[in-house]
Amino acid sequence: MLSQTWAIFRKDLRLELRTKEVLLAMLVFGLLVLVILNFAFEWTREETRRLAPGVLWIAFTFAGILGLNRSFALEKENHGLEGMLLAPLEPGYIYLGKWLSSTVFMLIAEVFLLSAFVVLFDLNVQAVLIRLLLVILLGTSGFCAVGTLLSAVSANTKMREVMLPILVFPVVVPVLIAAVESCAVLFEGGEMAEYYSGLRILIGCNLIYVTVSYLTFGYVLEE
Repeated sequence: MLSQTWAIFRKDLRLELRTKEVLLAMLVFGLLVLVILNFAFEWTREETRRLAPGVLWIAFTFAGILGLNRSFALEKENHGLEGMLLAPLEPGYIYLGKWLSSTVFMLIAEVFLLSAFVVLFDLNVQAVLIRLLLVILLGTSGFCAVGTLLSAVSANTKMREVMLPILVFPVVVPVLIAAVESCAVLFEGGEMAEYYSGLRILIGCNLIYVTVSYLTFGYVLEE
Protein backbone atom coordinates (compact mmCIF):
# COMPACT_ATOMS: atom_id res chain seq x y z
CA MET A 1 0.00 0.00 0.00
CA LEU A 2 2.73 2.44 0.95
CA SER A 3 4.74 1.88 -2.22
CA GLN A 4 1.75 2.31 -4.54
CA THR A 5 0.45 5.36 -2.68
CA TRP A 6 3.92 6.89 -2.67
CA ALA A 7 4.30 6.27 -6.41
CA ILE A 8 1.12 8.26 -7.18
CA PHE A 9 2.06 11.02 -4.75
CA ARG A 10 5.61 11.27 -6.13
CA LYS A 11 4.30 11.42 -9.70
CA ASP A 12 1.97 14.33 -8.86
CA LEU A 13 4.71 16.09 -6.90
CA ARG A 14 7.27 15.83 -9.72
CA LEU A 15 4.74 17.02 -12.27
CA GLU A 16 3.83 20.05 -10.17
CA LEU A 17 7.49 20.91 -9.56
CA ARG A 18 8.00 21.00 -13.33
CA THR A 19 4.96 23.09 -14.25
CA LYS A 20 3.91 24.85 -11.00
CA GLU A 21 0.49 25.36 -12.60
CA VAL A 22 -1.66 24.29 -9.66
CA LEU A 23 0.22 26.13 -6.91
CA LEU A 24 0.48 29.39 -8.83
CA ALA A 25 -3.21 29.31 -9.76
CA MET A 26 -4.23 28.61 -6.16
CA LEU A 27 -2.00 31.36 -4.78
CA VAL A 28 -3.13 34.02 -7.24
CA PHE A 29 -6.81 33.19 -6.82
CA GLY A 30 -6.60 33.02 -3.03
CA LEU A 31 -4.70 36.31 -2.80
CA LEU A 32 -7.24 37.95 -5.09
CA VAL A 33 -10.07 36.88 -2.78
CA LEU A 34 -8.26 38.24 0.30
CA VAL A 35 -7.42 41.56 -1.35
CA ILE A 36 -10.98 42.10 -2.60
CA LEU A 37 -12.52 41.32 0.79
CA ASN A 38 -9.95 43.50 2.56
CA PHE A 39 -10.64 46.58 0.46
CA ALA A 40 -14.38 46.01 0.01
CA PHE A 41 -15.17 46.89 3.64
CA GLU A 42 -13.85 49.24 6.30
CA TRP A 43 -12.82 46.77 8.96
CA THR A 44 -12.75 47.72 12.63
CA ARG A 45 -10.70 45.74 15.13
CA GLU A 46 -13.80 43.99 16.52
CA GLU A 47 -15.20 43.18 13.07
CA THR A 48 -11.87 41.81 11.93
CA ARG A 49 -11.65 39.31 14.79
CA ARG A 50 -15.29 38.30 14.33
CA LEU A 51 -15.27 37.89 10.55
CA ALA A 52 -11.64 36.87 9.96
CA PRO A 53 -12.24 33.08 10.23
CA GLY A 54 -14.89 33.18 7.51
CA VAL A 55 -12.74 35.33 5.24
CA LEU A 56 -9.76 33.02 5.71
CA TRP A 57 -11.70 29.87 4.85
CA ILE A 58 -13.39 31.51 1.88
CA ALA A 59 -9.94 32.10 0.41
CA PHE A 60 -8.85 28.56 1.30
CA THR A 61 -11.88 26.83 -0.20
CA PHE A 62 -11.95 28.76 -3.46
CA ALA A 63 -8.21 28.22 -3.94
CA GLY A 64 -8.66 24.53 -3.06
CA ILE A 65 -11.46 24.05 -5.57
CA LEU A 66 -9.20 25.45 -8.28
CA GLY A 67 -6.46 22.98 -7.34
CA LEU A 68 -8.83 20.02 -7.20
CA ASN A 69 -10.18 20.90 -10.64
CA ARG A 70 -6.71 20.49 -12.08
CA SER A 71 -5.97 17.29 -10.17
CA PHE A 72 -7.77 14.94 -12.58
CA ALA A 73 -7.99 17.33 -15.52
CA LEU A 74 -4.30 16.73 -16.23
CA GLU A 75 -4.84 12.98 -16.08
CA LYS A 76 -7.69 13.20 -18.58
CA GLU A 77 -5.80 15.45 -21.01
CA ASN A 78 -2.86 13.07 -21.41
CA HIS A 79 -4.75 9.79 -20.87
CA GLY A 80 -2.82 9.38 -17.63
CA LEU A 81 -5.86 7.98 -15.87
CA GLU A 82 -6.12 5.12 -18.38
CA GLY A 83 -2.44 4.44 -17.83
CA MET A 84 -2.89 4.21 -14.07
CA LEU A 85 -5.82 1.85 -14.53
CA LEU A 86 -3.71 -0.41 -16.73
CA ALA A 87 -0.88 -0.42 -14.17
CA PRO A 88 -0.98 -2.97 -11.32
CA LEU A 89 -2.35 -0.43 -8.85
CA GLU A 90 -5.24 -0.77 -6.45
CA PRO A 91 -7.88 1.94 -7.08
CA GLY A 92 -7.97 2.78 -3.38
CA TYR A 93 -4.23 3.41 -3.36
CA ILE A 94 -4.59 5.73 -6.36
CA TYR A 95 -7.12 7.68 -4.31
CA LEU A 96 -4.80 7.88 -1.30
CA GLY A 97 -1.93 9.16 -3.45
CA LYS A 98 -4.11 11.80 -5.12
CA TRP A 99 -5.59 12.81 -1.76
CA LEU A 100 -2.15 13.26 -0.21
CA SER A 101 -0.83 15.28 -3.14
CA SER A 102 -3.92 17.54 -3.20
CA THR A 103 -3.63 18.08 0.56
CA VAL A 104 0.06 18.93 0.36
CA PHE A 105 -0.41 21.37 -2.52
CA MET A 106 -3.30 23.07 -0.74
CA LEU A 107 -1.34 23.31 2.52
CA ILE A 108 1.61 24.91 0.73
CA ALA A 109 -0.70 27.51 -0.81
CA GLU A 110 -2.37 28.08 2.56
CA VAL A 111 0.93 28.90 4.24
CA PHE A 112 1.41 31.84 1.88
CA LEU A 113 -2.26 32.83 2.04
CA LEU A 114 -2.18 32.80 5.86
CA SER A 115 0.87 35.09 5.82
CA ALA A 116 -0.88 37.50 3.45
CA PHE A 117 -4.05 37.29 5.55
CA VAL A 118 -2.20 38.28 8.73
CA VAL A 119 -0.59 41.26 6.99
CA LEU A 120 -3.71 42.50 5.20
CA PHE A 121 -6.01 42.23 8.23
CA ASP A 122 -3.37 43.23 10.80
CA LEU A 123 -3.85 40.22 13.07
CA ASN A 124 -1.45 38.78 15.62
CA VAL A 125 -1.73 34.98 15.62
CA GLN A 126 1.57 34.06 17.24
CA ALA A 127 -0.04 33.05 20.54
CA VAL A 128 -2.45 30.61 18.83
CA LEU A 129 -0.37 29.67 15.78
CA ILE A 130 0.09 25.97 16.63
CA ARG A 131 -3.61 25.47 17.35
CA LEU A 132 -4.54 27.42 14.24
CA LEU A 133 -2.25 25.28 12.06
CA LEU A 134 -3.82 22.13 13.52
CA VAL A 135 -7.29 23.34 12.51
CA ILE A 136 -6.03 24.23 9.04
CA LEU A 137 -4.39 20.81 8.65
CA LEU A 138 -7.51 18.87 9.65
CA GLY A 139 -9.85 21.13 7.68
CA THR A 140 -7.72 20.92 4.55
CA SER A 141 -7.36 17.16 4.86
CA GLY A 142 -11.13 16.68 5.15
CA PHE A 143 -11.81 19.10 2.31
CA CYS A 144 -9.40 17.27 -0.01
CA ALA A 145 -10.62 13.84 1.13
CA VAL A 146 -14.06 14.33 -0.38
CA GLY A 147 -12.83 16.76 -3.03
CA THR A 148 -10.48 14.20 -4.55
CA LEU A 149 -13.30 11.67 -4.99
CA LEU A 150 -15.70 14.20 -6.48
CA SER A 151 -12.96 15.60 -8.69
CA ALA A 152 -12.69 12.17 -10.29
CA VAL A 153 -16.47 12.16 -10.75
CA SER A 154 -16.62 15.61 -12.34
CA ALA A 155 -13.58 14.96 -14.56
CA ASN A 156 -15.79 12.84 -16.83
CA THR A 157 -18.33 15.63 -17.34
CA LYS A 158 -18.25 18.34 -19.99
CA MET A 159 -18.54 21.16 -17.45
CA ARG A 160 -16.18 19.86 -14.76
CA GLU A 161 -15.13 23.39 -13.65
CA VAL A 162 -18.77 24.12 -12.75
CA MET A 163 -19.78 20.67 -11.53
CA LEU A 164 -17.01 20.24 -8.96
CA PRO A 165 -17.99 23.18 -6.70
CA ILE A 166 -21.66 22.15 -6.95
CA LEU A 167 -20.77 18.63 -5.80
CA VAL A 168 -18.15 19.50 -3.18
CA PHE A 169 -19.55 22.43 -1.22
CA PRO A 170 -22.74 20.73 0.09
CA VAL A 171 -20.74 17.71 1.27
CA VAL A 172 -17.95 19.64 3.05
CA VAL A 173 -20.31 21.93 4.98
CA PRO A 174 -19.59 20.12 8.31
CA VAL A 175 -15.84 20.52 7.76
CA LEU A 176 -16.10 24.21 6.91
CA ILE A 177 -18.42 24.99 9.83
CA ALA A 178 -16.18 23.19 12.32
CA ALA A 179 -13.04 24.83 10.93
CA VAL A 180 -14.53 28.34 10.96
CA GLU A 181 -15.92 27.96 14.48
CA SER A 182 -12.61 26.60 15.81
CA CYS A 183 -10.71 29.50 14.24
CA ALA A 184 -13.26 31.94 15.67
CA VAL A 185 -12.57 30.64 19.17
CA LEU A 186 -8.85 31.25 18.67
CA PHE A 187 -9.26 34.74 17.19
CA GLU A 188 -11.90 35.95 19.68
CA GLY A 189 -10.54 34.18 22.77
CA GLY A 190 -13.60 32.00 23.35
CA GLU A 191 -14.06 28.82 25.38
CA MET A 192 -11.50 26.16 24.51
CA ALA A 193 -14.19 23.50 24.91
CA GLU A 194 -15.72 24.78 21.67
CA TYR A 195 -12.30 24.58 19.99
CA TYR A 196 -11.82 20.94 20.98
CA SER A 197 -15.38 20.15 19.96
CA GLY A 198 -14.59 21.50 16.49
CA LEU A 199 -11.43 19.39 16.35
CA ARG A 200 -13.40 16.24 17.16
CA ILE A 201 -15.84 17.02 14.35
CA LEU A 202 -12.95 17.55 11.93
CA ILE A 203 -11.29 14.27 12.92
CA GLY A 204 -14.58 12.40 12.56
CA CYS A 205 -15.25 13.93 9.13
CA ASN A 206 -11.75 12.99 8.00
CA LEU A 207 -12.23 9.37 9.04
CA ILE A 208 -15.64 9.12 7.37
CA TYR A 209 -14.67 10.87 4.14
CA VAL A 210 -11.40 8.99 3.67
CA THR A 211 -12.96 5.59 4.42
CA VAL A 212 -15.98 6.06 2.15
CA SER A 213 -13.90 7.56 -0.66
CA TYR A 214 -11.29 4.79 -0.43
CA LEU A 215 -13.97 2.09 -0.69
CA THR A 216 -15.90 3.71 -3.56
CA PHE A 217 -13.06 5.09 -5.67
CA GLY A 218 -12.81 1.95 -7.76
CA TYR A 219 -16.44 2.27 -8.84
CA VAL A 220 -15.89 5.93 -9.74
CA LEU A 221 -12.95 5.05 -11.99
CA GLU A 222 -14.92 2.30 -13.72
CA GLU A 223 -17.72 4.75 -14.54
